[in-house]
Amino acid sequence: MTYLSRIRINPLRAESRKLLGNPRAMHGAVMNGVADDPLAERVLWRLDSDNPRRPMLYVLTRSRPDWTHIIERAGWPDADGEHATVRGYGPLLAQIAVGREFAFRLTASPVQNTSTPVKPTADQAARTARGETRSFRLGHRTAAAQLSWLLQRTRRWGFEIPESRTDAAAPGLAARPAVDGESTEWPSGDHPREVRITARDRCSFAKNGRGAPVVVHTVTFEGHLRVTDAGLLTDHLLGGIGPAKAYGCGLLTLASLRGSHSGQEKD
Repeated sequence: MTYLSRIRINPLRAESRKLLGNPRAMHGAVMNGVADDPLAERVLWRLDSDNPRRPMLYVLTRSRPDWTHIIERAGWPDADGEHATVRGYGPLLAQIAVGREFAFRLTASPVQNTSTPVKPTADQAARTARGETRSFRLGHRTAAAQLSWLLQRTRRWGFEIPESRTDAAAPGLAARPAVDGESTEWPSGDHPREVRITARDRCSFAKNGRGAPVVVHTVTFEGHLRVTDAGLLTDHLLGGIGPAKAYGCGLLTLASLRGSHSGQEKD
């Protein structure tokens, strides 16, 4: 069985600040909530900070987890309310069918493979000088490129993003608002789609406390999707989307179009 958890994080505690600022530390805390063999199952997680005073951690596990350690060290252990909810994922998966539409949220790490980076790092320049031919995996840095990365891949993930139901922009106005000061016009020849970028970030942290830092560019997409292949979509709901899954990317969650997004469909 598969479970989707939601854990409240108290951003004012010292342990919380460590987890919120370092995806590797959060990954360790998440894996410590799986009792049997966390390395034997795909664990996905995502940090939602819509309200920075009340960030929420979502985790998808194959076995039932225990989040006591996170609640005690990074939550509100003595406060009222639900500190962590753990629900079976089966009811949602049973509703996946071709043609059905859902609201979705996805934090991903859009990347490209290239052998000729525009601004190579010292390590990349050294590898090129040695004659290495393996391409480099680089994160897309602009909102337009990140959006194109998503739209070009949805079919292979078992869904499509419908065209926007809103009227076209008036002449002289951008079809979509800028994100962080960058234009997010739709790719040439494409129509506006029911998706928007709600957050973008660049994370840099040391891996194992040594060596070159790990850099991950993340982007959060929200919108509507229509199921085109129930099997493919189910596989990617359970297995994640894109790279950097250990660092909070890849967890796609669905919700009813009739209500607010809460990580799982509600009727």
